[in-house]
Amino acid sequence: MTTRARRRWRVLVWSSVAVLLVGAGLGGVAVWQNTYALREERVTVRHDGRSLDGVLARPDSGDGPFGLVVFVHGDGPIDATHDTFYRPLWESFAKAGYASLSLSKPGIGASEGSWLDQSMDDRAGETLAAITWARTRPDIDGRRIGLWGASQAGWVLPKVAARDRAVQFVIAVSPALDWQQQGRYNLLADLRENGATRDEEQAALRRREATLRLLRQGATFEEYRTAVGDTGGMTAERWRFIAKNYRSNASEDLRAMRGTPTLLVLAGHDINVDVADTEAAYRRILPPASLTVRHYPDATHSLVDHAVENSEPRLTLTAVFAPRRLYAPGFLADQRHFVEQITDHKGTD
Repeated sequence: MTTRARRRWRVLVWSSVAVLLVGAGLGGVAVWQNTYALREERVTVRHDGRSLDGVLARPDSGDGPFGLVVFVHGDGPIDATHDTFYRPLWESFAKAGYASLSLSKPGIGASEGSWLDQSMDDRAGETLAAITWARTRPDIDGRRIGLWGASQAGWVLPKVAARDRAVQFVIAVSPALDWQQQGRYNLLADLRENGATRDEEQAALRRREATLRLLRQGATFEEYRTAVGDTGGMTAERWRFIAKNYRSNASEDLRAMRGTPTLLVLAGHDINVDVADTEAAYRRILPPASLTVRHYPDATHSLVDHAVENSEPRLTLTAVFAPRRLYAPGFLADQRHFVEQITDHKGTD
């Protein structure tokens, strides 16, 4: 989910409270629609000397052992439930007999540390620690553990799958591929969506090139601020995060995970990631037999239906009264069917 969409999502949480106060009838509908067929357990995973707070969401019945989907977040300060945005996904995986594990990022909720101190290698190590922890659980089948990740997770998922060859599958939703190429694409797409002129685009590109030069030179935030003047909301912590990660490119890690069954999910209204470039790279690098590609023409980067995300009243009403319909039509079912097919295939091996 994008930063803008996340802010709007938090507003919706408070909107739902207001709706509940309107009347018992509507409130009952909202509560029912936001109740999921899951058993959620708060868990703690230790990694690199720190505790990470998380949620293990198991199917609502049975003792297992269940397969497991480990969630890897996109950019930003994301908690284990992603402000409840993950629960419809957890439920869809539960219908396929899979539990879901998601950790709050360092510094979010009860997780120790700061997510802005992390490199993509750090994030991969954290995910591997979550998998190692999960394999100690008697209710989890350690042979059936896969990954789900969105956006920035595109640099993390292949690292994890390359290092742990027992990972059963990867689901990459709107994944990033090359940090610098994506940054340029996102900048121009956002400017054009907001009606920028040609001169404004060129000015923004010049500023971007100046920023990249400073990053290559190892400039401090203070040097960056002196050079550009208005930092546009950039903080010292964010600058250090970008300095650690701006060279990220998933190509080599994708090559190293060749053969891992992968579902690539792409949206038609994605202004964050160049989906054509991403699809071309995945098809070029991964064996055709291991890659499944699904397109959602009416979806945004976060796989929310474009018409819903761009209407505040509709977004609010959908989030409160039909949260499973926030996602583009078919998305939740396709996620479930993919892991079911993986399970069926492995069962015949």
